[in-house]
Amino acid sequence: MEEKKTDWKTILGMTLIFAILMYTFVYNNEPEQPVDQEAEVAQVEEEPVKTAAIDSVTQVSDSTFIPQPAAGQEVQLSNDLLDLKFNTKGAYVTEALLKKFHTYDSLPVYLAKENDHSFDLILTAKDGRKIHTKDLVFTPTQSTNGANKVLSMKAPVGSGSIEYRYEMEPGDYMLDFTIRTQGVSSVVNSSENAVLDWQMKAYRRSKSMTNENRYTEIKFEYDGGSDDYTGQGESAEEEEENITYVAYKQHFFSSILLTDTPFASGVLKSKNIEEINEEQDTFTKEFESELQMEYSGGELAYNMNWYFGPTDFDILNGYERNLDEVVDLGWGIFGWINQYAIRPLFSFLTVDLGIAFGIAIILLTICVRLVLSPVLYKSYLTQAKMKILRPEINRIAEKYKDNAMKKQQETMKVQSEAGASPLSGCLPALLQMPVFFALFKFFPTAFDLRQKSFLWANDLSSYDTIYKFPEGFDIPFYGDHVSLFPILASISIFFYMQMTTGQSMQTPQPGMPNMKFIMYLSPLFMLVFFNNYASGLSLYYFVSNLITIGIMLVIKNFIIDKDRVLAKIEKAKAKPKKKGGFATKMQKIMEQAQAQQEAQKKGK
Repeated sequence: MEEKKTDWKTILGMTLIFAILMYTFVYNNEPEQPVDQEAEVAQVEEEPVKTAAIDSVTQVSDSTFIPQPAAGQEVQLSNDLLDLKFNTKGAYVTEALLKKFHTYDSLPVYLAKENDHSFDLILTAKDGRKIHTKDLVFTPTQSTNGANKVLSMKAPVGSGSIEYRYEMEPGDYMLDFTIRTQGVSSVVNSSENAVLDWQMKAYRRSKSMTNENRYTEIKFEYDGGSDDYTGQGESAEEEEENITYVAYKQHFFSSILLTDTPFASGVLKSKNIEEINEEQDTFTKEFESELQMEYSGGELAYNMNWYFGPTDFDILNGYERNLDEVVDLGWGIFGWINQYAIRPLFSFLTVDLGIAFGIAIILLTICVRLVLSPVLYKSYLTQAKMKILRPEINRIAEKYKDNAMKKQQETMKVQSEAGASPLSGCLPALLQMPVFFALFKFFPTAFDLRQKSFLWANDLSSYDTIYKFPEGFDIPFYGDHVSLFPILASISIFFYMQMTTGQSMQTPQPGMPNMKFIMYLSPLFMLVFFNNYASGLSLYYFVSNLITIGIMLVIKNFIIDKDRVLAKIEKAKAKPKKKGGFATKMQKIMEQAQAQQEAQKKGK
């Protein structure tokens, strides 16, 4: 994926947090109004309904026509999950309502509304003029296919016609959708691709508009399985060939257009409305796709699907169309950890065992720490030993204060004899980094956490609030509220860092950053950065830090024997130690460097 689409703010934030933690290992709007569901909707019988569709087109010749203004009427398809409304003018979905979900302020969840959703197929006539299906009035016919509901909509094009056909199954968010023309070759220039123009505005549905917008974007598949996304800039544009689906992901809900016959090419555009106009609080982004459709034998014949539903990994993965990629679990190893370890474990706790989601997060945290405990043990052990060695290292520093090279040699020698090399503690810390980033991706995108409460947090997928600032008051970078879970996580980080850096702050090393500053910076960064993030994520880090502190206390008080470590050092001093190839090489390099340094001094 191209670098310009990377969410650098998120990566920078997480990198800074992890870098600070790693250092300690080495150096100790107004709400939408609900639409009346009882409003009148034009009902269509199973036989064709007579409309003014044919009269809406004035045929000029056998090769051209002029669309005339005409009004359409509404047609409805629904099952137990979806209410879809179509207009005979344009024949596309003008309204999509998800029956089982509500926004953060208890309003219905609409994925499409008439004024904010557009779908237009553009054909080129032989005389060069453009034919827009959004200007045509279609004749609707409703029927059934077993338990399925079928809606066919046709409009004349010259002496031929174009048909949009929709088929809805019970209990499914996915519709079958077909676009087919018949006998349009006398009017249409089939040597020039038809263009499908799909536009949509993404609505705000969560308490934190900024957090929701962070996970709102266009995802798409191309070239037989590759997937990509448009990114988070003020505006973004991507162009690819052989596109097989386009997903307008709106954090926890998505509208997806899939096709069996790949679109020859497509241009996908995203505009960040929230960033452009911070005064409004209705929309997050605006999407548009321009997709090239090829003719076959002078006609169009595309079998497609249209999905309106939740961005739920299990539901999307069940279609076996690579739609699970719409859920952002992270790239590379981070995605693998989430898909094959974190998600199954969390699902087992919440679905199979029926454990409440807040408690499940705590249990998940404990499980993760137990799995990582062998890896982390070495790091914690090294830190404890480094504290014991601090007086010895301070004596070396004082003894060789005028000889930096010799001081470094003796320091490394003492650390090696005690088995407390900083590098041996750093490596295990690096090994936990993939899990650290994987969980950072998992909690904000886990659909199961949406609107699930725990303690004072009424939605674990959004921020918790213990205090709301007065209207109009907003602290830059922090927000207009106070979240408690990030405060608790920050406090736990402070005590963790105090335990690991207390000794080094007393004897700062030359050239090293002020550890007291680092100790205060990390909790402050956590407090500000996570104030608008999912409270489930802050809960995880709070519990994780408590467990980490507990492990360190156990190691310090019950595993590490200070006298034994010091005795080991004295014994190693008395007994020559065999050096491995790497150690011998390093020793020679340092001795050569010291010799060169002394020679330079004598030359002066």
